Amino acid sequence: MTPRPLTAGPELVGIKLLCCDIDGVLTDGSLYYDASGHALVRFHVLDGTGLKLAMRHGIRTCFISQSHTPIIIERARVLGIDYCKVGVEDKLTPVLAIAAELGIGMHQVCHIADDINDLTLLEAVGVSVTVPAGVAAVKAVCTFVTTTPGGQGAVRELCDALIASQTSA
Repeated sequence: MTPRPLTAGPELVGIKLLCCDIDGVLTDGSLYYDASGHALVRFHVLDGTGLKLAMRHGIRTCFISQSHTPIIIERARVLGIDYCKVGVEDKLTPVLAIAAELGIGMHQVCHIADDINDLTLLEAVGVSVTVPAGVAAVKAVCTFVTTTPGGQGAVRELCDALIASQTSA
């Protein structure tokens, strides 16, 4: 399957949980280190605003990453993200648990990611989204691809499409 450009539409109606990979999606995928070896991560304000808007429209949110850095936890806290899972190798298992806790089916979950460590989750959700730099194996299973690169507002683009879909339904 070749992902279609992301647009508001019927596929996005009924999404109750938005899960976001971090590296390459909420960031540009670059790794920055200071002189002491501490990692620095750049997030885009557009994505944060989009997530807050989505939450105001009743969409629950989750950050899920293989990385285990305090930066991700702090960004989730500042934004009020409902669930933050870091250091996760198997991303499907915690999202299945979150969906069960919320009383929703996986068809009501949307996940955005860019690399192969997210394949099992992308294949299990109702709507799968990637960014332009997503690897070929991810693009092969995704429904949509954003026009905006990761770390530059791709999640905002997705949030806007989710909100537009659900308010026009």
